[in-house]
Amino acid sequence: MSELDQIELQAAVFRRLLEHLDSRKDVQNIELMQLAGFCRNCLSKWYVAAAEERGEAIDLGDAREMVYGMPYDEWKEKYQTEATPEQLAAFATHRSEEE
Repeated sequence: MSELDQIELQAAVFRRLLEHLDSRKDVQNIELMQLAGFCRNCLSKWYVAAAEERGEAIDLGDAREMVYGMPYDEWKEKYQTEATPEQLAAFATHRSEEE
């Protein structure tokens, strides 16, 4: 497989991941962080970092809009729920285990 083919496949997989996350707006970022160690915000930050590595500049807000499919504040208003005490405790435990 050529390097270009590999890059195109990776891009297709990334687009599919974004489509999947978009179809699962019920899954909160805190849940993703607890289970997978990353969330939509992480993907946005990774997008910005990858652009910077290539000498490109992208605003975090623009990256978030690409990942969330809408402005971040709009997504939070429509889909983000208040974290439960149990979610916050599990997140804190997960974070302390990483450190």
